[in-house]
Amino acid sequence: MPTLEEEIRQLMADETGRLQAAPDLAERVMRFSHGKRKRVRAAALAASVAVIAAAPIGYVTVGSVATTGPEPAISAVPEPTTSATPEPPAIDDTPPVPSPTPDLGDLGDGKEFGHVKVGYLPEGLRWSNRSLDFGDRYTTSYNLDGDKNGSYCVQIYMHEDAAVQEIEDRIQAHRDEGDGEEITVGDRTGYLVIQNVGEDGMKGTPTLFLRMGDRQRAEIMFSPVYVKEFSGAEAVGAELKRIAEGLTSTL
Repeated sequence: MPTLEEEIRQLMADETGRLQAAPDLAERVMRFSHGKRKRVRAAALAASVAVIAAAPIGYVTVGSVATTGPEPAISAVPEPTTSATPEPPAIDDTPPVPSPTPDLGDLGDGKEFGHVKVGYLPEGLRWSNRSLDFGDRYTTSYNLDGDKNGSYCVQIYMHEDAAVQEIEDRIQAHRDEGDGEEITVGDRTGYLVIQNVGEDGMKGTPTLFLRMGDRQRAEIMFSPVYVKEFSGAEAVGAELKRIAEGLTSTL
């Protein structure tokens, strides 16, 4: 087997032959590099390692033929696990219980509530068993059967203290629009007007605003449906005035 020096000498001879260099160039190179054989061997070894590293990798198992091929790709993404995931907590889709609407309680026949007494109601009307209480504003109504789920016929809305200015502003708005008229009810003043004309296709709600003192106003309303029980606007206005006359303040 040729030695490493002989292999290098032959390679140099082949190269110098092509380059037309001196035939003994290989001898001189070898003599010059004789002291560096260890480094040459190291370089040769490194070159052989590089060649081996660049060659395809063979996979050999006992009792099998070596095969070559690229290494299998290694995924950087971990395989998904099948560990159990806790289910989200159940959502309570039961709607919250609404707070009870503040009311005036049991008013008996409905002839007295808050700071007012009712002295007159059109024939056949009874307390509807409905009321609302917002402190300085409160109301109740009357109908033909006393059913709180039924339609109202007459409603009385009281406005006191801080709520008085709001009702005065509404009355002034009607004056500015030229709607309604000023009236006198006994020794008290009031304003008669039809509100909400055209609402729900109706002809409006006949309303009488009554001044019952510096701290108190009454708003008396006829249902647009109940109005049909009377002969006309004059008869409705007369009934509103009679209800207003029968109101007594206890404030």
